[in-house]
Amino acid sequence: MNQLDQIFARSQNPTDYARAYSDHLQSLLQALDIDAVGRFIETLIDARSRGARIFFCGNGGSAATASHFANDIAIGTRTPHKPFKAISLTDNNAVMTAIANDFGYDELFTKQLEILMEPGDIVVAISASGNSPNVVKAIELAKSRGNKTVVLTGFDGGKMRQIADLAVHIQTAKGEYGPVEDMHMFLDHLVGTYLMRIVHAEAAG
Repeated sequence: MNQLDQIFARSQNPTDYARAYSDHLQSLLQALDIDAVGRFIETLIDARSRGARIFFCGNGGSAATASHFANDIAIGTRTPHKPFKAISLTDNNAVMTAIANDFGYDELFTKQLEILMEPGDIVVAISASGNSPNVVKAIELAKSRGNKTVVLTGFDGGKMRQIADLAVHIQTAKGEYGPVEDMHMFLDHLVGTYLMRIVHAEAAG
């Protein structure tokens, strides 16, 4: 039984559940590997300094997080003169459906990276389980070409956590998609707000 099932079983009403869910998120926040978060931010700053691109990918809720990350980093930082070149691989429906139809869903991200990824670019893959074949393949492709890889994971981290260069991991029981995805969005806003302020500090001189 995962934590959410236990919370539900103990709750007498929605208020009880909301309180316990919030407490659980606080415990995940307290357990977050802040050093890994710092290295993730440094990786993004380095990519910007080199003019490298940062590709985000994920499925389902993690696809939405990938889009949100790309938006907050590329657009939200307000730095057109020296941008964070963040791109989500989850946003072009025509491309995604063509790949899924012609090559299979497992190749959804690799076929895009084969065309777009250049030496020095970064691939950031987001997955609660860490085992979705298409994101695992994206990390494997990037590593085979010498590109740096970062993963945001949950549960036990799965294969992605084992093979990536850097993992920002949210340790939970399997099946706790909501809390893991909540934490990934927390990371999006933590990272995005820091990068925006870095840019503002540069502009201020």
